Amino acid sequence: MSETLRDKIVLVTGGASGIGRVTAYALAQVGAVVALADVDEAGGAETAQVIQERGGQALFVPTDVGNAAAVQSLITQIISQYGRLDCAFNNAGVEGLPNRTADATEADFDHIMRVNLKGVWLCMKYEIQQMVAQGGGAIVNTASVAGLLGAHSLPIYAASKHAVVGLTKSAAIEYAKKGVRINAVCPTVTRTPMIERGLAAIPEFMEAARRAIPMQRFGEPEEIAAAVLWLFSDDARFITGTTLTIDGGFTAQ
Repeated sequence: MSETLRDKIVLVTGGASGIGRVTAYALAQVGAVVALADVDEAGGAETAQVIQERGGQALFVPTDVGNAAAVQSLITQIISQYGRLDCAFNNAGVEGLPNRTADATEADFDHIMRVNLKGVWLCMKYEIQQMVAQGGGAIVNTASVAGLLGAHSLPIYAASKHAVVGLTKSAAIEYAKKGVRINAVCPTVTRTPMIERGLAAIPEFMEAARRAIPMQRFGEPEEIAAAVLWLFSDDARFITGTTLTIDGGFTAQ
């Protein structure tokens, strides 16, 4: 798998921390050239610096994925620098505050949908245009087990991730003949800075979430990264439109 990704130009959004950062490190380790995007400029620059210090190649472009002009500029900069875009991991996302459906605010809805749904759609829009023009590519979107099931007190987040699954499947069938493969990963609770905030704020809820997973633990970012790299690789060349669930058995119950 590693040889099929060597020298590939790969975009990772949400690359400043968590799953995005770990996936960027994994890609660089197998020889891919990594372009990073995030609104967190300090975190994104740090990820790129670590990759470079380890001997890899990385470009960080501060980007608000909910802004069409910013996303278009991101893709333009990648093409200007490297000439192509082989793979893209649309991973940037926000969780929002826990709240039941009737108690959530319009501001919560707009913020979550702007990043988790509009951001993925905008990235796909410009990535697909480039990939079709160059003859192919591979895209992986970050959805969630909350995009497959209901999520108590996270209704807007769940709705956004269900929508990501729908976008993924629809685009996959639209562009299969053009050589662009589009899949999604659906992790359960994964140990990232986002989850650490949840552990600190509502430890009893997080402990209940851990016990609900048959493997009795949360996922690790490295486990999600491994799945993303496999979906990018030639080993997965006949896979498109799928949602790869990475959940320790949670959705099997």
